[in-house]
Amino acid sequence: MTKKLLLVRHAKSGWEDFSQPDHNRPLDKRGLADAPMMGQRLLRKQIVPDLIVSSTAYRAEATAKIIATELKLLDKVTTNSNIYEAGIGNLMDVILGLEDQFDQVMLVGHNPGLTLLVNYLQDDKYISNMQTCATALLSFEVESWADVEAGKLLDYDYPKNQQR
Repeated sequence: MTKKLLLVRHAKSGWEDFSQPDHNRPLDKRGLADAPMMGQRLLRKQIVPDLIVSSTAYRAEATAKIIATELKLLDKVTTNSNIYEAGIGNLMDVILGLEDQFDQVMLVGHNPGLTLLVNYLQDDKYISNMQTCATALLSFEVESWADVEAGKLLDYDYPKNQQR
């Protein structure tokens, strides 16, 4: 049995209003363009998750919903507050706690946690920085999410990648 995890860093967000709490920052113009484009790329590559779990931060949830709309999976979006500002430990707790009925899950979160996590979970390719709206698809030869350890990097993409 194979479990697949699609890590997605939220799309580019705005920094115009410094009085606004970080958790509430919206996507900026580039983020609003990149998110649907990346959703379309995932669809073309037939990377379609069974479940989408997003950070509760506005920019992450907006990214998740925009991508989900492109994949026609808006009803599959859930949030988890443990993803916001999470390091490897908290992110692994979220992954290890996923329900086994889901074989492919998309997790939408933030740096530096996602960059650290993608490198922790695989050694096929070192990723120095998951850019905004970057996607990394990992596979694990396990039957249960609770058994996830090192996996394989199947796909890595980002908005400015000209090869896609």
